[in-house]
Amino acid sequence: MLKTYMRLLKSVRQYLKQSILTPVFMLIEVSMEVIIPMLMASLIDKGINVGDMGHILRIGGILAGTCVISLCGGILSGKNAAEAGAGFALNLRHDMYENIQKYSFSNIDKFSSASIVTRLTTDVTRVVDAYMMVIRTAVRAPLMLVFSMIMAFMIHPRLALIYLLIGPLLGVGLLYIAKTTHPIFVKVFQTYDKLNRVVQENLRGIRVVKSFVREDHEREKFDGVSEEIYSGFTRAEKRLAVNAPMMQLSVNVCLLVIAWFGAHIIVNSGGTDMTTGQLVSLVTYTMQILMSLNMLSFIFVMLTISRASAERIVEILDEKSDIVSPDNALTEVPDGSVRFDDVVFYYSSKSERPVLDHIDLDIKSGETIGVIGMTGSAKSSLVQLIPRIYDATSGSVYVGGHDVKEYDLTTLRDSVSMVLQKNLLFSGTIKENLRWGDENATDEDMVRVCRLACADDFIREFPDGYDTYIEQGGSNVSGGQKQRLCIARALLKKPKILIMDDSTSAVDTATDAKIRKAMAEEIPDTTKFIIAQRISSVENADRIIVMNEGRVMAFGTHDELLKNNDTYREVYESQMKGGEDDE
Repeated sequence: MLKTYMRLLKSVRQYLKQSILTPVFMLIEVSMEVIIPMLMASLIDKGINVGDMGHILRIGGILAGTCVISLCGGILSGKNAAEAGAGFALNLRHDMYENIQKYSFSNIDKFSSASIVTRLTTDVTRVVDAYMMVIRTAVRAPLMLVFSMIMAFMIHPRLALIYLLIGPLLGVGLLYIAKTTHPIFVKVFQTYDKLNRVVQENLRGIRVVKSFVREDHEREKFDGVSEEIYSGFTRAEKRLAVNAPMMQLSVNVCLLVIAWFGAHIIVNSGGTDMTTGQLVSLVTYTMQILMSLNMLSFIFVMLTISRASAERIVEILDEKSDIVSPDNALTEVPDGSVRFDDVVFYYSSKSERPVLDHIDLDIKSGETIGVIGMTGSAKSSLVQLIPRIYDATSGSVYVGGHDVKEYDLTTLRDSVSMVLQKNLLFSGTIKENLRWGDENATDEDMVRVCRLACADDFIREFPDGYDTYIEQGGSNVSGGQKQRLCIARALLKKPKILIMDDSTSAVDTATDAKIRKAMAEEIPDTTKFIIAQRISSVENADRIIVMNEGRVMAFGTHDELLKNNDTYREVYESQMKGGEDDE
């Protein structure tokens, strides 16, 4: 647990000054509060009881000054704690997000996007709340406890022994609370991930939900997960609820014992063994001691709650990407040639069968390669190994004559453009989305690639043209328009290798043909991989890969495959027949 918190403290950085000043000012506040009961005792015994107005005024003035100093210390401590806490949260989220950007797909798959979002939000909030409490209350409580105990023993050592008897009983209770609640909170925060996932899926697929009238089903899912969180927190809070009455009982017992025995001591000794002022001071110190213990118990509870969140955050911070640039990495890709040498790929070490099974391919720079196969035949998995989205489990993938693992990751991925199966546009203007391909692209560059992608015409129909605002996910443009914008964005990158993963499925065949013709004419030196369900999209490719269950079943030209491969021929004939029937 200590190791976990020490790892988190590395994110304090430039807010270390505020984190140190917080307990310093708290020390000033506590010192003044501990002095006040002693001054009150002197005011009662040497001022009020003997009628010395001069002493009363003098001690009263000192009391007023002490209270002002204590107030200033508390205000400054609170101000610095607020700055330190907000800064810690800022750095913590930054460090997590920075590390997440280095993750490979397999790292992200390990946590899930819903879990990552929960850790960046809910978990960080809980940890920072605990941190602010630690730098303030965790300093205040022990100092108050120690100083008050010293003063109490100075007043009457035998009567102060009651505190030493109460302490161990409270310790046992706190240990019980921590041991029984931590496992519950771990499970609850995992359920938070599930809740986040349910909400994300619902919002992302809200059109599908409404079109299938599944609102009730989604509501039941949400309510079910919410009920799990409610049940978990209820069980944990029932245990944590023991803390308050346990502390209150301790306070009342101590006050009762001290008041009873203190009064007897004063009466029996005639005020020689203990004075009235000392008894009042002792009662005040009793409250300070037990309130300090109460604060410590509350800190204990907060740390118990935040511990699960802290562990989850450290998992994100300590996760290392399994795909990194090597030492002395290559910083230039010579050309777009691609070779697969006996490549085997598993998404997980737990998988029973490989996703790609002994793939051997040799593709020349500038070739247009079609990739076709049934759903689940690993077409997308094949091309994702080229820019090292994933790494081959065994065998090697070569680009430009070098193993992809020899390249600097940025260099390699800058040389490869991917138009993914699930097209994604970001909130912002069309120009801002296009400039993901080249942040320095001119307006002329953008118009050129949009013409190649058959996107220029529909863009100009928008009132704001290229300055049209795209909503999150591209929800205010059609599927075909989104695909063409994504193709244009990829072309703007001027890649050596262009991968189009079923990226024209939402456009008509005529537009598909125009896009393919434009690419063949405008970027002849770029190696192009076209993954498609329609044979018409790949039949003019230089060569076509036919895949089935992770294996290359055939590799050749359209005519060769029609002649030699039954699977390809059957698909071709079924699609051609369907096209004739439609006509």
